[in-house]
Amino acid sequence: MTEKFGRLALHMWTIDTTPLAIALDAAKVGGFDAVELRRTDFKRCLDAGMSNAQVLDLIKASGIPVGVLGVEYGWLFATGDESKRLFGVFRESCENAVALGCPMLMSAPGPVQGSIADAIGYLKRAGDIAAEYKLRLAIEFNSQHPVLNKLAVLKELLDGARKENCGYLIDAYHFTRSGAGGRGFESVPAEKIFCFQYSDLSPNPVTGVARPTDRLPPGKGVVKWREMLGLLAEKNYTGYLSYEAPNPELWARSPYDVAREGVELTRKLLRDAVPGYAAA
Repeated sequence: MTEKFGRLALHMWTIDTTPLAIALDAAKVGGFDAVELRRTDFKRCLDAGMSNAQVLDLIKASGIPVGVLGVEYGWLFATGDESKRLFGVFRESCENAVALGCPMLMSAPGPVQGSIADAIGYLKRAGDIAAEYKLRLAIEFNSQHPVLNKLAVLKELLDGARKENCGYLIDAYHFTRSGAGGRGFESVPAEKIFCFQYSDLSPNPVTGVARPTDRLPPGKGVVKWREMLGLLAEKNYTGYLSYEAPNPELWARSPYDVAREGVELTRKLLRDAVPGYAAA
């Protein structure tokens, strides 16, 4: 598929309670161009008795591309045996990405056991491993994380690592919740924006939750979509827009309805934000 602005991917957390085979089909039928898979999606299949090869075959058989593959979180700060385990899993994810023809990995911060200075060293290591497989690695900040919780800290991390294959993941929910919504990422070099995840934010978001599941469909909250999507287009971003809206209310609905709604609402916002927008 030609890389152009507005390609849509469905993040599997949006339909988290749906078995993987059905979730992949829902994304395809709903009109998404690709999916974003998590390490969790693999682990659930493995725990159910499938081999890694069987999971890969299931994904390939779905007929929908994998645009982004998430790794297991925590490697940015873990130490000792846990660090060794996580980097082993990281390498497995690299191998799976190559097998699926997916050029992009992503990671959130995960649990904290150190400082950003420590994390810089781990990111250098992860970047080197990803480079062995000719993969890029996008890092996101989490507005509720005790350390990596805003754009300035993510910049410190990426600037410190100085890895060409490591870049920014901009998440509309966390970006807005951190107080830097809209065009707040104007300072980020266009070539360093690797991924974009999105959902809307309630005017009264849940507090005290590390990984909040109160995210809303696009256009149903307070995110400044015209400014945010407009800036992405201005920066000639051609990566996937990955719809990540975990919410029990969405999980209770048909995954096919959730997927179709996500595509329709997103395209409406894109038409409003980007003059001349045409679906990818």
